Amino acid sequence: MLFGKLLPKEANYFALFNDHADQIVLAAQAFSQLVANYGNAELRVKYTEAVDKAEHAADRVTHEVNRQIHTTFITPIDRDQIHALINTMDDVADLIQDSAETMALYDVRHTTEEIVRLTELSQKCCERVRDVVRLLSKLDNEGTIEAALKTCDEIDQLEGDADRVMRMALSRLFREETDVRELIKLKAIYELLEKITDRCEDVANVVEGIILENS
Repeated sequence: MLFGKLLPKEANYFALFNDHADQIVLAAQAFSQLVANYGNAELRVKYTEAVDKAEHAADRVTHEVNRQIHTTFITPIDRDQIHALINTMDDVADLIQDSAETMALYDVRHTTEEIVRLTELSQKCCERVRDVVRLLSKLDNEGTIEAALKTCDEIDQLEGDADRVMRMALSRLFREETDVRELIKLKAIYELLEKITDRCEDVANVVEGIILENS
């Protein structure tokens, strides 16, 4: 019985990574719809719940990956890389949920063009994360490696765009907003949305490390 437990096992980590990345995109899409329909209270509730559902699903995948790290004898890539990748991806899902919750808790009354722009960039980043994660199981192909590195570069560029948008948003906010409460609310939302792209860039950095060590 003990011998059976010690036999090598290999979990399908790549399928789990893909599942998590899909949930990240679902959360990002739901948040985009939340922002697009922010004037409709009923739709705000609907899309906030959709964000929560995707984030909870992502959490379950993260838990399963971390559980399997401790029960799998053979892993396709280094255990530390598996742990870093899934937990950094989970940070992305958490931040999307945090953004939706903060807009509700702070009673944000309306969106701004900067919120819309940062939301668009965040969703694009999440979609690129999904794309690059799907390539991880195919790194034995030189063309796939090139495509993965290109996607990582695209994520870096989107993060840079989001950083610039946030700096401009804060500059405009401090110049034009006279209501201190609104200023505090919007500043918090801008920073959370920009952090989503930061974490997407962190995922890209982990993926680049995996490529360098396994190609």
